[in-house]
Amino acid sequence: MSLPPDPFESSPLSEPSHGGGTATLEREEQRQSAEPGDHERYAHYVQKDKIMESALTGNPVIALCGKVWIPGRDPEKFPICPDCKKIYDQMQGGDDS
Repeated sequence: MSLPPDPFESSPLSEPSHGGGTATLEREEQRQSAEPGDHERYAHYVQKDKIMESALTGNPVIALCGKVWIPGRDPEKFPICPDCKKIYDQMQGGDDS
């Protein structure tokens, strides 16, 4: 019965040609601070109880502007949706026009 090959046999750390017994392993930095299309994303106005319900059930919410989605991002990282703000201001009687 033969043993499986040693996975560390060809490791950069085990090769004597590198000297000093240390090696630097290169890796690409992978960050996902924004998803594709985030430049068009906004923070939308939604009833607080609907957000909590969505967090528990996974069901989508509907914003004042009509956008339907499942919340999952920090809304403070995005500007407020101009349509939601306009509708909210009209509901509150705070519209300046």
